[in-house]
Amino acid sequence: MQYDVIVIGSGPGGYVAAIRCAQLGLKTAVIEKYDTFGGTCLNVGCIPSKALLDSSEHYHNAAHHFTAHGINLSELAVDMKQMIARKDDVIAQNVAGIEFLFKKNKIDSFIGVGSFVDKNTIKVTKADGKAEQITGKHVIIASGSKPTSLPFLPIDKKRVITSTEALTLTEIPKHLIVIGGGVIGLELGSVYARLGAKVSVVEYEKTIIPTMDGGLGKELQRVLKKTLGMEFYLGHKVTGATTKGKKVTVAAENTKGEAVKWEGDYCIVAVGRTAYTEGLGLENIGITLEERGKKIPVNEHLETPVQGVYAIGDVIKGAMLAHKAEDEGVFVAELIAGQKPHVDYNLIPGVVYTWPEVASVGKTEEQLKEAGLKYKTGSFPFKASGRAKASGDTDGFVKVLADANTDEVLGVHMIGPRAADMIAEATVAMEYRASAEDIARICHAHPTYTEAFREASLAATANRAIHM
Repeated sequence: MQYDVIVIGSGPGGYVAAIRCAQLGLKTAVIEKYDTFGGTCLNVGCIPSKALLDSSEHYHNAAHHFTAHGINLSELAVDMKQMIARKDDVIAQNVAGIEFLFKKNKIDSFIGVGSFVDKNTIKVTKADGKAEQITGKHVIIASGSKPTSLPFLPIDKKRVITSTEALTLTEIPKHLIVIGGGVIGLELGSVYARLGAKVSVVEYEKTIIPTMDGGLGKELQRVLKKTLGMEFYLGHKVTGATTKGKKVTVAAENTKGEAVKWEGDYCIVAVGRTAYTEGLGLENIGITLEERGKKIPVNEHLETPVQGVYAIGDVIKGAMLAHKAEDEGVFVAELIAGQKPHVDYNLIPGVVYTWPEVASVGKTEEQLKEAGLKYKTGSFPFKASGRAKASGDTDGFVKVLADANTDEVLGVHMIGPRAADMIAEATVAMEYRASAEDIARICHAHPTYTEAFREASLAATANRAIHM
């Protein structure tokens, strides 16, 4: 079977690339290793974790905040089976949506492991060992990533688990130890802390969410400790873990080099993700992985050293984000069709779906200082927001960084209610190279959380914030 484009992987990057290719009139096929489409994001990542975050937030609010609103409940309880069942139903709906879109766009799908025979020929090996071959003028590798494991910390998927197993627990841990203070660890830690678990976060760096603006990590740590009782052990180097029955003991060294231990009933290893390139047969077409054998090399067109073979998403350099992969999928599809697309990697927002939410786009203060760029900053706290006071979500702030000379917005960093949605306004503004003054002069509806963005922009323009 001959195709214009063959896409290996049906995660956010792969399925979006396939749909865009089909929209552009290209005969397209998708190869998926697993029985369901959607990759990590839809099956064991973004979507299920958000479903559990929402469910646990409802419970936490009912248990701790409803009385302030005049709502009294009795015999409040968590039904973990129903919570997991709802999460599974959300997954099923999204997977079915992709199946529908493939049929709508006349995209052929193949279930099995896709591997290169040559640069235009892909062998699809099914679970029963049977194989078939298809050919394509272009191939897009979108095989995604898997949780990173540590050689000294074996994962048994029972007590020492990854994010995948954490999404299917049938009990609330008494003490959950989370190794890694990044996005995944904090989101899953939040889920179980809200449900009543004691949660201890062990992080090698001196701050949580270390890749984001420093102020965000400090504020998020403060709030999670205050509202959920989460414990943080920063600057700690984990050295191993042992399990005995229903107990797991995690060992580490603190900042002084002293040995410390924690005992819990579950340990989540959330130290990042690793590109998944196993079984692709890259050696058959002469592709050698870069970045210590982890990433597929690509040029500015996301084309590998082999002409006609492209790679997108988690298997190449850059942030491992679903929306980055989606943009890259559209980029490659349009490039193959002869268009001239672009992706601005500086304007790909990052989000942490804790509560309060954390969101960021553009440069951090640390990056601007390192580059020696002169900038000005404006901040506005949610405790001064009328809308935040009304909803009881007064933790956090919005910070705007603007060029000291031109006033162009260089970065926006926020922690607070609905920051994940509000960051889009900042991204749009920065796409059009708006100044802080531009945002300050835009009328924002009152009362809304987004007013905090306007106030922070006012603060960045000669300290003009009105409500602070």
